[in-house]
Amino acid sequence: MTEQYKSGFVAIVGRPNVGKSTFMNRVIGEKIAIMSDKPQTTRNKIQGVMTDKEAQIIFIDTPGIHKPKHKLGDYMVNVAENTLNEVDAVLFMINAEEGYGRGDQFILDRLQRVEQPVYLIINKIDKVHPDQLLPLIEQYREKLDFEEVIPISALEGNNVQHLVQVLKEKLPEGPQFYPEDQITDHPERFVISEFIREKVLHLTREEIPHSIAVVIEGIEPRENSNAVYIQAAIIVERKSQKGIIIGKQGSMLKEVGKRARKDIEALLGSKVFLELWVKVQKDWRNKQIQLSDFGYRKDEY
Repeated sequence: MTEQYKSGFVAIVGRPNVGKSTFMNRVIGEKIAIMSDKPQTTRNKIQGVMTDKEAQIIFIDTPGIHKPKHKLGDYMVNVAENTLNEVDAVLFMINAEEGYGRGDQFILDRLQRVEQPVYLIINKIDKVHPDQLLPLIEQYREKLDFEEVIPISALEGNNVQHLVQVLKEKLPEGPQFYPEDQITDHPERFVISEFIREKVLHLTREEIPHSIAVVIEGIEPRENSNAVYIQAAIIVERKSQKGIIIGKQGSMLKEVGKRARKDIEALLGSKVFLELWVKVQKDWRNKQIQLSDFGYRKDEY
């Protein structure tokens, strides 16, 4: 370890679906945040820990900041906004393809109140011509005095190491908060439930993705083997949604389980038996008790 070891917390904010989770997984080098082309995929703060000989950076992937439509939406926005006051730097990520939108102004209004340095991160530069970037940068610079503007492609990895290097230089001297082999502060239960939810997002359409929650009801090692037995419930709001997720003769649920098991086995490093079932909890996204039961707690903002 060098004498001037750097460490700090960095929040990633932006409209839903700008690539925050893709960036997080790219920097950490392993999958810890779920990815989907559906907006508002991330619901909790996902902390990813990047450690090397020079620094430890704890990235916080926040839920996309948006105008909420229900109590779950309120929770997600509160998580994201409160995170901004607890960090050493903020990465405001935008999508180079989409450019400036009303949702960005909603976030910029909140960033005006942030005292920490804010970096403008233009993601998905692999999707646009370089000539398109300069007008975009000028447009955003008029809105806020950014510490620096850094174009990247989280998917391809372009310029991501440069961004990490800039952060290392600017972060304060500090200790290593987490062991060097730890890549997230979330318990395995949380990550496993997110992997299952990701597969449902990938395989379903329209109203289904946002109306599901996943609750891990049991994780136990199998006796006399290195296998792990996991039981999980997929929560939906309506009976019709339950039918869609189960699928014809259980085909959809089977596919969710098959895909999720691969990720969980990679996470745990052991064989996994995954048992899934579907429960209906009417209008759970608007009921505080059920939000708390499913892990969306007000005291964790």
